[in-house]
Amino acid sequence: MSETVLFVDDERDLTTGVSHFLRREGFRVLTAHDGRTGLEIARREKPDLILLDLMMPELSGSEVLKALRGDRATVAIPVILVSARNEEIDRLLGFELGADDYVTKPFSLRELVMRVRAVLKRGAGRAVAESGSLLAGPIRIDLETHEVRVSGVKLQLTLTEFQLLVDLLRAKGRVRSRESLLSEVWGYDTEVESRTVDTHVRRLRTKLRDASPWLQTVRGVGYRVDPPEGD
Repeated sequence: MSETVLFVDDERDLTTGVSHFLRREGFRVLTAHDGRTGLEIARREKPDLILLDLMMPELSGSEVLKALRGDRATVAIPVILVSARNEEIDRLLGFELGADDYVTKPFSLRELVMRVRAVLKRGAGRAVAESGSLLAGPIRIDLETHEVRVSGVKLQLTLTEFQLLVDLLRAKGRVRSRESLLSEVWGYDTEVESRTVDTHVRRLRTKLRDASPWLQTVRGVGYRVDPPEGD
């Protein structure tokens, strides 16, 4: 069955061209030309991935992304932001809001498809049931149900946050460099800035709440999940 991509962008010519190319590549494509309609379709159709423009009428891409990440039904749908803004601060702000990737206009259609497939590949591991759990202090990941709990309380994580935490717990206290995390979690080598990792770790640490001290920064190297000092 074809994976479904929802493309939300008010540039109709761009939407038509990208949709045609994605269909040629084997995807089922849904489109919307304003943020409000895009949000309604996302909630109704639960696409496998959303391509989301930042500057749109009705609701901006930022507002749509906030709504998606605040809804249990859509929190885990991967989102790639598409924007003419290409400053690093814009990308980092997008990641702070919960985006899984960020593509700047104008873009190559082949590069866009590569990004889409890389993000979907990240999620493919979640579709394959794994037995057992990963544990670190109060943090528990059930690999079969893809649930993350802290002291018994279920967390709502994005796809990238989930994969990031799984990678760190599988390391069993060993330090994971930013480069290793970019390669393993994002599927990229040097195409994404290492600060992308820092931004996602910061969001993940906030969601871990009382367990946040377990997610440790090793300056100049990377991150690990290990008992905090004093435990």
